[in-house]
Amino acid sequence: MTELFLVMSPGPLTTVQDKGRFGYQHLGIPVSGALDAFAFQAANLLVGNPRESAVLEMTMVGAQLAVIREADVALTGAPMEMKLNSKPIESWQSLRVRPGDMLSIQTVKSGCRGYLAVTGGIAVPEVMGSCSTYVGGKLGGYRGRPLRKGDIIHSGPGDLLQAQHHLPLSMIPQYTRDISLRVLPGPQHDRFEKGQATFFKSKYLVSPQADRMGLRLKGPPIAQNKELQESIISEPTMPGSIQIPADSQPIILLSEQTVGGYAKIATVISADIHKIAQAKPGDSLRFDPISLEHAHAIYRQEEEKLRQISDILSKQ
Repeated sequence: MTELFLVMSPGPLTTVQDKGRFGYQHLGIPVSGALDAFAFQAANLLVGNPRESAVLEMTMVGAQLAVIREADVALTGAPMEMKLNSKPIESWQSLRVRPGDMLSIQTVKSGCRGYLAVTGGIAVPEVMGSCSTYVGGKLGGYRGRPLRKGDIIHSGPGDLLQAQHHLPLSMIPQYTRDISLRVLPGPQHDRFEKGQATFFKSKYLVSPQADRMGLRLKGPPIAQNKELQESIISEPTMPGSIQIPADSQPIILLSEQTVGGYAKIATVISADIHKIAQAKPGDSLRFDPISLEHAHAIYRQEEEKLRQISDILSKQ
């Protein structure tokens, strides 16, 4: 490990994240990991890293970092104003930084989370096979917590790029405040015979209760069948599960939840989780039902898009 950054200002919530921590949900340890999987992987490809290398995930406001060692960096995800020594720099492209430089990442213009990848990846000890931070359990990442002023960030071994990389504009996601999510039937969808019509025709707003555990929504109430109890026996959950609690307002679960005791009307497909990751309070959500076969096809398209990005960057 090599010293790379001195944290001058961490932003409200900047954590180390990688692909996630799998295989421990039965022990109450959530997957964690980068919420916007596409932006996370694209950032790593832009600096020549393996797609699963650890990055910094920044929420709403970015970090100010003093550079200690020469490296290539790339910022993806939500558009955030970025400056190198007071000079504005575009995101979704690689950038060479050198000792003495100051990298400053500001407030999001749209979306919610940005991802900063560096040559060799962010280096922290692996816990249960992952570098991801689980803040609720004070586990993994940088000492199990968000970054603080004065922290020293290390990077792993890696080669500098021969030429700087950039992503074609056509491949850069656009983050809007009106979001459409494709969903599959949830495991208890049959408990909502009348509620399903409300769920699919209505618009829901993201409430201020939104974090890495999930998003509480506000909108028309979704009724369960009257003869059924509102809760169920707690069972494992997955990112994208949409629970309907006692107040009949949907909750979309994310990657820091392992079990839930409310009926789940639908599940957001994995290819659309990044849209939830970029939703912030006040944004509106709509839900569109699709088939399992369609969901599989979309997943393959997303994987093909990342493969194409890797091929494009290798030729730059």
